[in-house]
Amino acid sequence: MSFTLVDDADHLSSALDDLPDGPWGVDVERGDSLRYHRRAALIQVGADGRAVLIDPLAIDDLSALNAAIAGRLCILHALTNDLAPLAKVGVAPEEVADTSVAAALLGLPTGLAPLMEEILGVELAPDKERFQRADWEHRPLSDEMLAYAAGDVTELPALWTALADRLEEAGRMPWYQQELAATLETAADESRSWRDVRGTGRLRPQARAILRRLWLAREEIAATQDVAPNRILHDKVLVDLAAHPPETPDGLVKRSDRRRGVLRRNAERLFTALSAGAEDDPIEREGPSRRWRDEDRAAQDRMRRARSAVADELGIDPGVLCPGRVLWSAIAAEPADGRELCAAAGLRPWQTELLAEPLWEAYVGDDA
Repeated sequence: MSFTLVDDADHLSSALDDLPDGPWGVDVERGDSLRYHRRAALIQVGADGRAVLIDPLAIDDLSALNAAIAGRLCILHALTNDLAPLAKVGVAPEEVADTSVAAALLGLPTGLAPLMEEILGVELAPDKERFQRADWEHRPLSDEMLAYAAGDVTELPALWTALADRLEEAGRMPWYQQELAATLETAADESRSWRDVRGTGRLRPQARAILRRLWLAREEIAATQDVAPNRILHDKVLVDLAAHPPETPDGLVKRSDRRRGVLRRNAERLFTALSAGAEDDPIEREGPSRRWRDEDRAAQDRMRRARSAVADELGIDPGVLCPGRVLWSAIAAEPADGRELCAAAGLRPWQTELLAEPLWEAYVGDDA
C-alpha cells in the first residue's frame, strides 16, 4: 500500500491523476466528536493499493476533487457518516455504493475490518478503535494515522466488486438498490428531533413539554457555540430534569455530575426554557389512542417469530429484514391483508414480497 498526503491545492489535481481509472474508495476521518457541526478532518480516496489523503483543513478549494469524482463510482462504507461532511466542503459524489449495506443483505459482518478479512483476506489496523478516537484535527498527523486512513479506502473497490457479484448470484441486487436509496434519503436528512431522546416515551405529557423546551434550548446553544449537545447537558440528565424539574438554575446545574462549567454558563437560559415548558400545553404520546391489548402482544410475538424464521432461512439479521419496532405500527393499523400490514410497517417492496404472507398469517393467528 502507498499513499500521498496533499495539503496544498496546487498539488491536488496531479496527485489524483496518479490514481487508477475506475471506481475509487472514499472515506472521511471526522474531527467533530466534541462539536455540533459535522466536519471533515481528512478525506481519503484510493484504489488498487494506492491512496491520496487530502487535508481539508489546509485546502479551502476542493473543486479538483469534486471534478475528479464526477461520473465516477465512489465506494463508501456506511456512507451516512461521510456524505454530510463531504458536502460541507463542496464534494458531492454523483454515484455511490455502500459496502456496509451490501454486507448486511448478504448476512456478512458489517464492520469494515472483519468484512475485509472475510471477503478479501485483507487485515486492517488491529487497533481501529484507538484511531477512531484519535484527534484528526491535530497537525501534523502521524505516519501511523495516515497509514490507517489509507488502509480504509485502497481495497474498497475490490471489496465492492466481490460483494456485487455475491448480490447478483443471490438475486439480491434489487434489495440492495432499494436499501441504498433509503440510506441515501437518511444521509440527506440531517434533521434532529427531541422525540429521539431515549426515555421520552416514558415521560408524562407535561414532562414531555418540558423536555421539548429544554432540548430546543440545548440545540440552539450547541449550534451557536459549536459544541456537541451532550457536552452541555447529557440526554439522561435532560430526561431527569423534565421528569423532576429543579426549582432554580443552580439546582439544574447540580443534576449533572460532569462538565458543570459549560452547564453553569448556560444554566439561566436552560432554566428559562424549562420554566416555559412547565407552562406549555402537555404533549401526549404519539401513536394510536387505544392501549395495548393482550391479543396485540400475542400477535406481535407471533410476528417476531415469523420474521425471525424467514430471516434465518435467508441468513440475514432479523432487524435487517424488518425492524422489530415497526410491528406495533402494523398491528395498530388493523390491516385488512398482508400488503396493508407491510405498508403500515413502512416496509420496502423487497421486504413486502418476503413478509406479506408469513406476517399476515402470524397476525391473524388462530383466526386464519
